Amino acid sequence: MGLLSELKLAVPWGHIAAKAWGSQQGSPVLCLHGWLDNANSFDRLIPLLPKDFHYVAMDFGGHGLSSHYYLGVPYCQENFVNEIGRVVAALKWKRFSLLSHSFGGIIGGMFSCIFPEMVDKLILLDTLPFTMDPKGMENMLTYRRGAIEHMLQAEAFQKPRQVVKPEEMLQRFLKNNNHLNEECGRLLLQRGTTQVATGLMMNRDRRVGLLEYSIPFLTRELLVHSIKQLQAQVLLINYSRPLWPPPSSTQPEAILRPRRPPLVRLIPLHSAAGCPRQEL
Repeated sequence: MGLLSELKLAVPWGHIAAKAWGSQQGSPVLCLHGWLDNANSFDRLIPLLPKDFHYVAMDFGGHGLSSHYYLGVPYCQENFVNEIGRVVAALKWKRFSLLSHSFGGIIGGMFSCIFPEMVDKLILLDTLPFTMDPKGMENMLTYRRGAIEHMLQAEAFQKPRQVVKPEEMLQRFLKNNNHLNEECGRLLLQRGTTQVATGLMMNRDRRVGLLEYSIPFLTRELLVHSIKQLQAQVLLINYSRPLWPPPSSTQPEAILRPRRPPLVRLIPLHSAAGCPRQEL
């Protein structure tokens, strides 16, 4: 199944970029990438999936080919959830499935709880823990302070984007993401960089850089309450050796298991391209 088209969907701060596969008459599936990734995360997966669906993979704001947020607007869960609403409104989708990886699973999961009537299937690929353990509760105000300080510092010290030769960019990327092979690294950099006369520049907004500032502060009780609103069937596929294993009480499957219809959980042997990573 080849790429159907590249999309640019207008939003108040610019555009959200996306790419589409399959017939527009097929059942719609919105694909959500992980933290600091981009829509190319799904390039190797989509051709292996059923061909009677219409797949659209979006770049979250500040990622890939999508516009950066205005200065003063934070990258946070609520705004990323809002982006999903804008994308499906532009596509005129009333009901659809979500295929989401890692941090994208947090965003897709929350959208599915807020708009349960719109999501019929929720597929979570190696999704991060999305509840706050007791230690996290103790540090909540520290995290929130850090989020504010990080945004203010990033805006106060705007630096020109660094231009790096392509091979050096790849080697830096692979060094900081040693779970990726060269093929996956090149694939993500293809959409995550811009070619200029003297080399490559990273596309993503520096303000996105610290994951803990984008994660929502949800207690387990609040998350359980939210999940009770879900109407979607849920499929959770986790890597057998996650990068950040959560406590057993906050494992996503432990929270989702009491739902009906029941949760299906599979454990593959290898992690997908585009796992959470540090910045270059």
